[in-house]
Amino acid sequence: MRCLMTEKTLTIVYISLSGNVQNFVKRLGEYLQNHYQLSSKAINIKDLNHETFPVASPFVAILPTYLEGGNGVDSGDVEILTNPLGDFITAHDNYKHCFGIIGSGNRNFNEQYCLTAKQYAKRFGFPMLGDFELRGTSSDIERLAKIIIDHYQNFTQAQS
Repeated sequence: MRCLMTEKTLTIVYISLSGNVQNFVKRLGEYLQNHYQLSSKAINIKDLNHETFPVASPFVAILPTYLEGGNGVDSGDVEILTNPLGDFITAHDNYKHCFGIIGSGNRNFNEQYCLTAKQYAKRFGFPMLGDFELRGTSSDIERLAKIIIDHYQNFTQAQS
């Protein structure tokens, strides 16, 4: 289904450490523009050096999982390296404008795969929209773009 969205820009707030998420966000932005005529504005939290500011428009968050200690299930875990995204979402009540989160990870880590995104969804009360492994595939882009569009439209309609 092709949904034309006019005069709207989707904000994508993300953190990328190895380049996988950044690559995915770039391809996702191109796909949204080419298939939905939806512009996107990407904000890489890593580039902000812990600076925060209010985000007044609806946004989707995307983050990888970097953990240490435990197995993430019954022996705990400690989030490392991606904490600035959580701080940004918390600051200025930005979480109120986040309509969902997408996790990135490596399936080799079993139960820890995309665990940080699941934890953020629970912590902030927004849905986990999906996941992708490493840089994601073209199928991941297509699948997640549709989910993002659906949630973006529902969120913006609920706000008006």
